[in-house]
Amino acid sequence: MNGTATKAPTVTTTTSIRNVVLVGPSGSGKSRLFDHIVGSAVPARAPRSDGGDAGDATTGLRAATIATGSVVVTLLDAPGNPDFVGEVRAGLRAADAALFVVSAADGADAASRALWHECAVVGMPRAVAITALDARDADFTATLADCQAHFGAGIQPLGVPVAGDAGAVTSIADLLLGEIHDYSAGERTVRPAGPEHAEVFDTFRPSLIEGIIEESEDGTLMDRYLEGEDLDFATLEKDLLTAIAHGTFHPVLPLSAETGAGVGVLMHLIEAAFPHPALHPLPTVTPVAGGTAVQLTADPDGPLVAEVVHTESDAYVGHRSLVRVFSGTLRGDRPVHVSGHLERLGVPTGEGHAPHDDDVRPGALAAPLDDELLPKTEAIAGEIVVVTKLGSAQTTDTLSSPDQPLLVTPWALPEALLPSAVAPSSRADEDRMPGAFRELAAEDPSLRIEHDAATGQVVLWTTGPAHLDLVLARLRTRFNVSVDQVPVQVALKETATARAEALGRHVKQSGGHGQFAVCHLVMEPLPRGSGIEFAEVVVGGAVPRQFFGSVEKGVHTQLEKGLLAGWPVVDVRVTLTDGKAHSVDSSDMAFQTAAGLALRQLASPSTMTLLEPIDTVSVSVDDEHLGAVMTDISTRRGQILGSAPAVDQPGRSVLEAAVPQLELLDYAVSLRSLAHGTGTFHREHRGYEEMPERLAAKHLGERGRHA
Repeated sequence: MNGTATKAPTVTTTTSIRNVVLVGPSGSGKSRLFDHIVGSAVPARAPRSDGGDAGDATTGLRAATIATGSVVVTLLDAPGNPDFVGEVRAGLRAADAALFVVSAADGADAASRALWHECAVVGMPRAVAITALDARDADFTATLADCQAHFGAGIQPLGVPVAGDAGAVTSIADLLLGEIHDYSAGERTVRPAGPEHAEVFDTFRPSLIEGIIEESEDGTLMDRYLEGEDLDFATLEKDLLTAIAHGTFHPVLPLSAETGAGVGVLMHLIEAAFPHPALHPLPTVTPVAGGTAVQLTADPDGPLVAEVVHTESDAYVGHRSLVRVFSGTLRGDRPVHVSGHLERLGVPTGEGHAPHDDDVRPGALAAPLDDELLPKTEAIAGEIVVVTKLGSAQTTDTLSSPDQPLLVTPWALPEALLPSAVAPSSRADEDRMPGAFRELAAEDPSLRIEHDAATGQVVLWTTGPAHLDLVLARLRTRFNVSVDQVPVQVALKETATARAEALGRHVKQSGGHGQFAVCHLVMEPLPRGSGIEFAEVVVGGAVPRQFFGSVEKGVHTQLEKGLLAGWPVVDVRVTLTDGKAHSVDSSDMAFQTAAGLALRQLASPSTMTLLEPIDTVSVSVDDEHLGAVMTDISTRRGQILGSAPAVDQPGRSVLEAAVPQLELLDYAVSLRSLAHGTGTFHREHRGYEEMPERLAAKHLGERGRHA
C-alpha cells in the first residue's frame, strides 16, 4: 500500500453501485485503460511500478472501487491470457456488465468471442472499447467490422476516431451529437462537425440511428425517421441507454488511455446505462444441506449470500479474499458460514478441493483500489470487497449466515486438460509439497492436483502452459518448493492374447517345517471388460481343496502386480488344473507363492500384450479449422466418430473421436495452435484397447529397463 487514498467511497444503496469487468486479449490495452480510469478518479494515486500495459500480463483479477458522478463503480481487470479464462469467468460472475476491449491493430480474438457468447446466454449488458487507435497497423473501420462479425447483432459505434493533420488520432466524432471532441490540447474541447467530417457521419450515423430505433419501445420512431424527421438527442439517448441496460444493444467506443479520448463517454455509459446489481439476475442458491433453490434479491436486508471470486495470499500481505455480496449485508464483526462443495458439480476436482463447512469471523473488510485496501465496516448487497483473515475460504466458496447456511452454485470452471508430472527436487521439498499444493488449490479452482496411484506420479492438471508456469513459480517463490518436471506416465494394463500354461513349483527345506506347493495354471483371454475369472478342474485330490483359495489369492495378487511390465492384468481366466501337496510342508503361503511363480513363467510377449486407455474426445471448433483438426486426430491414432454443427453457435462444429490417452498429453497446447485459438475440447474415459504391436514392444522395453 502506498497510502495515497485513505477513504473508501460511500455506498448508501444498491442502486448506486455499478460493477464492470474489463475483458480482452493480452496487448489490447485493457489494463492500461483500467489504470487510466482509476488514476483519473484518484489523481494522487501512485502509478503501478510495472508501468503501462504490463498489467495485461496479469494472471488474476485486479479490482478498484471508485466514485464517479452519482455512483460507485468497481472495475475488474480480468487476465488476457486464455490460460486464465477461469479468472475471467470469475470476473463475469462478480460483475453486472462487461466491457470488451479490442485493439484497433489486432481485432477481436476467438477467446473474446467465446466469452461474448457466454455473456449473451445470461443476457449480460456489454459494450466494446476499441483502443490502440494510433498503433502502426490500427484500422478502426476494419476492427469495427471484425467485432460485428465476431460478436453478432447490435454492435454499433457511438463515435469514430478522426485523424489530425499529422495523421495521429486527436479527435473523436460523436455520432449522436454531431460534434467533434478534440483532445489535442490535453483536455477535451468540443466543436461542431465541419464539411470535412461529412463522410464519417454519412457512413456510420444512419446505421447507429436505425439500430437504436429498432430497440425502442416507441413503435412510431422508425416511421418518423424514414419520413425525414430529425429525432432529438434526448429521445435517442433514452432509447440507447435502455437498450444497453437490457443487453440487446452494444455500443462501440473508440478510446485512448494515453489522451483520455472517449473515457468520459464510457464513464457516462457506465453510470447511466449499465445496470445496478438489483437488476442483474442472481446465481442459483440452495441450502447447504441440499433441496430446492432459494429465491433471493439484491436486498441489503435479505439473507446473507456472498461468494469468494478470487483469492490471494503471500507471506507479507496474508490471506485476501475478493468477495461479491449478492444478498444481505456482510459485516466484519459478525461470524459467517463458509461453505465449499465443488464435488457437487460432477467434475474431477483433485486434491485440495475437499468439501468443507466452517463458521468463522471474517476479519477486516475493505474496498479494493488495485494494490491498496480502503477500510470499510460493512458491505451491502451488490458490493465487491476484500475480506482479510478469511483463511479457510477458497475461491468459489459461499459466505452466508451461520443461522441459514446457503450455497451458491459456482460459475463454469474451465477444464484443466494439460497434464504435467512433477517430482520433488529434494527430501525437504517433498515434505513441503502437500501443504503448498493445498494452498495453491484453495486459491485456484482451475488447478487439479492428482496423486496417480497406478503410476505413483504427482500430476498437475492446468489449463495451459502459462497456467503451469504460474503454478511452478508460486511453488518456488511463495512456498520454497522446488520440483522437477518429468514425463507423464499413462497407466496401462496387460492382458492375454493366447492360451498359455505353466507349472509353479515352490519347494524349500531349511530346518523344521519346509515349504512345498506345486500348481499347474492355464491362462486364457476373455472379452474386453470381463475382469478376472478363476476356476479349478483338479481331479484326484492332487491339490487339497483347502488350498484352492490360496491359489486363487496368489493369482489375484500376482495379476495385480503385472506379469510383463508391472501393469495390472485384466480380462483373463486362470484355471488350476493340477498340482502337488505335502501333508506337512504345504501351506497357504506356499500355494500363494507357487501360483505367482506359475503365472510369471507362462507370461511372454507372444501370449500377452498391453492395453492402453482410450478417451472419447469432443472438440468444438470453427468450421474453417475442422478439416485440420480431423487430420490431426488421425495422426494421433484417433478414430473419428462423427461431427455435427454446434448448438446455438453458427459457424462452429463439434467433432467426436476416440483417441488414446498417450496421444492427448499435449493436445491442450496443440489444439490452440491448430485452431488459432477457436478450439476447445472435453474428454471422458471410454475404455481400453490393445496397443499396436510396435508401441507395445517399445513400452515393454522401457518398463523393463525401469522395473
